[in-house]
Amino acid sequence: MALPVRHNNNNKDRGVVARWDPFSELDRLNRQLGDYLDNWRQAPGLLGGGFTPLADVEETPEGYTVEIELPGLRRDDIDIEIAGSRITVTGERKEKERSGILRRRERTVGRFTYEVTLPSSIEEDRVEAQLNDGVLTLRAPKPQSERPRRIEVR
Repeated sequence: MALPVRHNNNNKDRGVVARWDPFSELDRLNRQLGDYLDNWRQAPGLLGGGFTPLADVEETPEGYTVEIELPGLRRDDIDIEIAGSRITVTGERKEKERSGILRRRERTVGRFTYEVTLPSSIEEDRVEAQLNDGVLTLRAPKPQSERPRRIEVR
């Protein structure tokens, strides 16, 4: 099987043939993609200048627990809406006032939205929310009719 070759036009000797290295091409492509994604993530005004917080959704026989990471936010900065089995959490992390020169920024600020549609219905009136140590925990119980029950065999 013959390997593709690329002629090296930089050499004075036109007879020199450079082997094509697919790994160097993949490395170059990976660097370009990484630069593009870094620029895209830091673009001002992207998606309203906001972010999507990290979250975990856990299902138990009794209901669902949603844990959303929201460090630095207060209870007043967060809004929670429930419609059927869809939970939407929105809010804003505000830029803090600085007296010095900001040399590096990695933390996100701005509006955020986290939305999850749970796989079954929930009791909307019994949903609870707590904010502790920068983690918002939502507990959404399932209706009694959807909880598993054990049936005794006679």
